[in-house]
Amino acid sequence: MDPIVVISILGGLILVLLFIGAPVKPVRFIGQGAVKLIIGALLLFFLNAFGNQMGIHVPINFATSAISGFLGIPGLFALVAIQTWII
Repeated sequence: MDPIVVISILGGLILVLLFIGAPVKPVRFIGQGAVKLIIGALLLFFLNAFGNQMGIHVPINFATSAISGFLGIPGLFALVAIQTWII
């Protein structure tokens, strides 16, 4: 597709959302999910930074960030256990 068409469609959608208003519940759900993914990535970063001395390294990607973000500390421990004993 032509970039002008894509920009025009996105601009039109933004104008429609400004005049009609965005549905609150889906936007809030997506926002909370994004915040949990970011928190999960930060947890993994600190785990890798401090666990490097003990040989613990869990890669930071979408799946591991989602697991540690949505499940919290138990999910982080589960990732470490999987990394240590299974992989």
